[in-house]
Amino acid sequence: MGNSGLRNDRLGGRLFFNLLVFGLIGQMAWAIENVYFNTFLYNSVYGGASQEAVDSALDVMSAINLTVALSAVAAVVTTFLMGNLSDRLGRRKLFISAGYLVWGATILVFAFISPANMMKLFGLKSESQALSAAAVTVIVMDCLMTFMGSTANDSAFNAWVTDVTTEHNRGAAESILSIVPIAANVIVLGLGMFISTIGYNVFFIAVGVIVSLCGVIGFFTLKESRDGVKKTGTNYWADLFYGFRPSVIKENSKLYLCFVTVCLYSVGMQVYFPYLIIYIEKYLGLDLAKLDLAAIPVWLYPVAVAAIALAVGVIIGAGKLMDKRGKEPFMLPAVLLNAAGLLLASLGKSPVGFILLFLPGLLGYAVLCIAMNARVRDYTPEDKVGLFQGVRMIFYVLIPMIVGPTLGNIATIRANLTYVDDYGVTKPVPTNMMFVVAGVLCLLAAVPIVLLRKKPKKA
Repeated sequence: MGNSGLRNDRLGGRLFFNLLVFGLIGQMAWAIENVYFNTFLYNSVYGGASQEAVDSALDVMSAINLTVALSAVAAVVTTFLMGNLSDRLGRRKLFISAGYLVWGATILVFAFISPANMMKLFGLKSESQALSAAAVTVIVMDCLMTFMGSTANDSAFNAWVTDVTTEHNRGAAESILSIVPIAANVIVLGLGMFISTIGYNVFFIAVGVIVSLCGVIGFFTLKESRDGVKKTGTNYWADLFYGFRPSVIKENSKLYLCFVTVCLYSVGMQVYFPYLIIYIEKYLGLDLAKLDLAAIPVWLYPVAVAAIALAVGVIIGAGKLMDKRGKEPFMLPAVLLNAAGLLLASLGKSPVGFILLFLPGLLGYAVLCIAMNARVRDYTPEDKVGLFQGVRMIFYVLIPMIVGPTLGNIATIRANLTYVDDYGVTKPVPTNMMFVVAGVLCLLAAVPIVLLRKKPKKA
């Protein structure tokens, strides 16, 4: 199983550092895609266009949906191909380090996408053609960015983590990996507050450079998890379909029940997440670009820091407790807490009220991710870790990112709530019904969890 020297029941300093750095920077890159590519389309690409051009070009909400759906397809296909390849070559480190390096470069390219640049590059004559060309370029570049991100993060890094951890420390490892998405989103949202000042071009360049630097760091800090052990004796293309064989699914039934659970609550998250910033700004009325930090009461800062520290402590403690007591006892309470938080979030009428009501859902989501991700690693066959990353991505990304945003868009369209932007263009506004739909979907995740707990303890 590769480098046994890396596998022990304690998280050493080097492993902790790499989990934190590559987990955090990778999640920052995904947060940029999930949040700001959408707002980039919504506010920048379509923001300065005339009503006539908007009416004639690709619809903005359709462009967002296509961006999310096609990038999900790209992520899954990439992870199947590159995960299997990293198994065969036994070179996780190269895939991670070089992948992050190029991943950052693809993010940087978004700084130069605009209708004006499309008009110059392709010699277009009409504003609507330039607008559609810019939207299509965003979609294509998002797929390319996803290819690099899925190569480096979804296939190689996730497989590397499974390689170097054991059943007795995966709860602790996953507690770190469950915190970094929250931290990454907070950092990215914080950086996003300066977009109106620095512009999207500087924003994308800065983030792209950070991700590329992470790749450079990997060449010096990562240790190869498989010692160059190559997988031989099977056909590469046949292996791509290994996880779809009925016999394999039956043999690994607990793994697939975990996949179904993750799929259900991830669909719920994707119902609202692509539209979250738009919802906060247009439905709750908080313009992040014009937020006056000086107007925030001073006492709120230490309270926020204490709340964050408490949440981090609870999450890390939960991960360590899972390593001692098992993951299953935490799953059902976490699902119920996540669903309750989502339903409560739909009642928030102000930004502060929304955040306070949403906090239980975030905590439940974090604990649920620790338990489910750790169990997925526990139940993944050790000799097919890279190969199963593709199957994992179907349930983690493909289905959620196609079904979720579509349900969110339907909820928005049926609410029939719109606003007129600064250029006189009418646009749809996401509503609180997104969180009701998400909460119901999360509750459905309790079904496979109950079935999982009824299975014999032997994996």
